[in-house]
Amino acid sequence: MFALRISGLRASGKLATWRPCGSLQQMQNLNAAASFFSTSSPRYDPKIFTDPVEAVKDIPDGAKILVGGFGLCGIPENLIGALVKTGVKDLTVVSNNCGVDDFGLGLMLKAKQIKRMISSYVGENKEFERQYLGGELELELTPQGTLAERIRAGGAGIPAFFTPTAVGTLVHEGGAPVKYSLDKKIAQASDTKVTGCLPAFI
Repeated sequence: MFALRISGLRASGKLATWRPCGSLQQMQNLNAAASFFSTSSPRYDPKIFTDPVEAVKDIPDGAKILVGGFGLCGIPENLIGALVKTGVKDLTVVSNNCGVDDFGLGLMLKAKQIKRMISSYVGENKEFERQYLGGELELELTPQGTLAERIRAGGAGIPAFFTPTAVGTLVHEGGAPVKYSLDKKIAQASDTKVTGCLPAFI
């Protein structure tokens, strides 16, 4: 199993994504294709790693990482294990959930490597619940479709977009608990989202 990492700089910092592949030939094909996008201009310099720890060793403390998969399916479990081995900490992790107690991102959570989760679902993980309610973990809860569009828009260089999803809720109006204090009070609440009106065309 090889891991292809395509990394580049974005306005918000370093973006790193991984795609597992089965054979060296597949990797060579991806290596040739990964350097070009719809503009047909080279933007990245892909590297092939055979060791997961080598693939993630330069991710610094405080980085923001995007972790693929849905639930426990399709997650980069070897790369998650490698991040646990490196001991990197204070990470902001963007993923639809945080795994379960003893698998997936739950391993990083247990090792207290995650400072903030940006996700759409947070159930089925008792350690997540304990850390969040105990003021040890920040959470930016985002509807699944909005999360997917934030990822897509960010990758396309689109700084913002409007969606009717969550209008009238705490996600839109602000006040959703991002972080609790030790005495179970809201230490940090979400901000009010920008509201815009588009003109109607006849």
